[in-house]
Amino acid sequence: MPQHRVVAPVIAPGEKVMGPPSYFPSIEKNYGRPVQEWLDLVVERLDTGATHMEVVGWLKSEFGMGHGHANALVGYAKAKLAEEK
Repeated sequence: MPQHRVVAPVIAPGEKVMGPPSYFPSIEKNYGRPVQEWLDLVVERLDTGATHMEVVGWLKSEFGMGHGHANALVGYAKAKLAEEK
Protein backbone atom coordinates (compact mmCIF):
# COMPACT_ATOMS: atom_id res chain seq x y z
CA MET A 1 0.00 0.00 0.00
CA PRO A 2 1.47 3.39 -0.95
CA GLN A 3 2.31 5.96 1.68
CA HIS A 4 0.37 9.21 1.54
CA ARG A 5 1.57 12.36 3.30
CA VAL A 6 -2.05 13.44 3.70
CA VAL A 7 -4.58 10.65 4.08
CA ALA A 8 -8.16 11.18 2.96
CA PRO A 9 -10.67 10.78 5.78
CA VAL A 10 -13.03 7.82 5.75
CA ILE A 11 -16.57 9.16 5.68
CA ALA A 12 -19.29 6.64 6.47
CA PRO A 13 -22.46 6.77 4.37
CA GLY A 14 -24.86 9.24 5.93
CA GLU A 15 -22.21 10.63 8.29
CA LYS A 16 -22.45 14.39 8.81
CA VAL A 17 -19.08 16.04 8.40
CA MET A 18 -18.10 19.67 8.68
CA GLY A 19 -15.46 21.78 6.97
CA PRO A 20 -13.47 20.79 3.89
CA PRO A 21 -14.26 17.05 4.14
CA SER A 22 -17.94 17.87 3.63
CA TYR A 23 -17.03 18.60 -0.01
CA PHE A 24 -15.19 15.32 -0.60
CA PRO A 25 -18.12 13.08 -1.68
CA SER A 26 -19.18 15.72 -4.21
CA ILE A 27 -15.60 16.10 -5.47
CA GLU A 28 -15.38 12.35 -6.12
CA LYS A 29 -18.75 12.34 -7.87
CA ASN A 30 -18.13 15.42 -10.02
CA TYR A 31 -14.50 14.89 -11.01
CA GLY A 32 -14.26 11.10 -11.23
CA ARG A 33 -11.25 10.48 -8.99
CA PRO A 34 -10.97 9.39 -5.36
CA VAL A 35 -10.20 12.21 -2.94
CA GLN A 36 -6.92 10.49 -2.09
CA GLU A 37 -5.71 11.03 -5.65
CA TRP A 38 -6.64 14.71 -5.49
CA LEU A 39 -4.89 15.12 -2.14
CA ASP A 40 -1.75 13.44 -3.49
CA LEU A 41 -1.74 15.86 -6.44
CA VAL A 42 -2.27 18.85 -4.15
CA VAL A 43 0.52 17.82 -1.76
CA GLU A 44 2.89 17.24 -4.68
CA ARG A 45 2.16 20.76 -5.92
CA LEU A 46 2.51 22.31 -2.45
CA ASP A 47 5.85 20.53 -2.04
CA THR A 48 7.16 22.45 -5.06
CA GLY A 49 6.55 25.70 -3.18
CA ALA A 50 3.25 26.65 -4.80
CA THR A 51 0.99 28.84 -2.67
CA HIS A 52 -2.53 27.94 -1.60
CA MET A 53 -4.12 30.08 -4.30
CA GLU A 54 -1.68 28.89 -6.97
CA VAL A 55 -2.74 25.30 -6.31
CA VAL A 56 -6.42 26.31 -6.27
CA GLY A 57 -5.93 28.07 -9.61
CA TRP A 58 -4.12 25.05 -11.03
CA LEU A 59 -6.94 22.67 -10.04
CA LYS A 60 -9.46 25.04 -11.61
CA SER A 61 -7.59 25.57 -14.88
CA GLU A 62 -6.13 22.08 -15.32
CA PHE A 63 -9.12 20.01 -14.21
CA GLY A 64 -12.11 22.38 -14.43
CA MET A 65 -12.67 22.13 -10.70
CA GLY A 66 -14.93 24.65 -9.01
CA HIS A 67 -13.36 27.15 -6.62
CA GLY A 68 -15.03 25.73 -3.50
CA HIS A 69 -13.95 22.18 -4.26
CA ALA A 70 -10.39 23.21 -5.10
CA ASN A 71 -10.15 25.38 -2.00
CA ALA A 72 -11.47 22.55 0.21
CA LEU A 73 -8.80 20.13 -1.05
CA VAL A 74 -5.95 22.59 -0.64
CA GLY A 75 -7.16 23.79 2.76
CA TYR A 76 -7.50 20.25 4.06
CA ALA A 77 -4.07 19.24 2.75
CA LYS A 78 -2.37 22.32 4.19
CA ALA A 79 -3.99 21.77 7.61
CA LYS A 80 -2.84 18.15 7.69
CA LEU A 81 0.68 19.07 6.57
CA ALA A 82 0.85 21.69 9.32
CA GLU A 83 0.10 18.92 11.85
CA GLU A 84 3.33 17.19 10.73
CA LYS A 85 5.41 20.11 11.97
